Amino acid sequence: MSASVPPVPEGYHSITPYIVVDDAAKAIEFYAAAFDASERMRLPMPDGRLGHAEINIGDSIMMLSDEFPEMGFQGPKAIGGCPTHFLIYIPNVDEAFQKAVEAGCEVVRPVADQFYGDRSGMVKDPFGHVWTLSTHIEDVSMEEIHARMKQSAGEGGDEPSQG
Repeated sequence: MSASVPPVPEGYHSITPYIVVDDAAKAIEFYAAAFDASERMRLPMPDGRLGHAEINIGDSIMMLSDEFPEMGFQGPKAIGGCPTHFLIYIPNVDEAFQKAVEAGCEVVRPVADQFYGDRSGMVKDPFGHVWTLSTHIEDVSMEEIHARMKQSAGEGGDEPSQG
């Protein structure tokens, strides 16, 4: 990890809400109308679904994506509940991940470097909540993120950015 890259990217908070919805593009429009949200960015997948998008509401960032039922990511309508995941940026993801597992979390996805510039892993707590623990390790331009995403998808690789 580079000392010159902060563990939490500029403008983000330690905990960032990330929701899954059945039509992320419509949700972005709704949140703009209902809550004065502004779109920060979006990463459309080759099949047209949004693999990742970000909006600002006030001084907070919220992340969202379309449903990916083939990976277990479904919206409230599909599962009859709230599929909220939490993302926590911390200085050392490897230590934090190990501590969470030792405390009783189940590993969902082991810690690994991600194409979008984070080192992250996912755990599920004993209550069923999913947490992504992440350290920002590299600033990556949107052009490079798109190129890396296409390359990893072409190799059957990484899931869309779920944190």
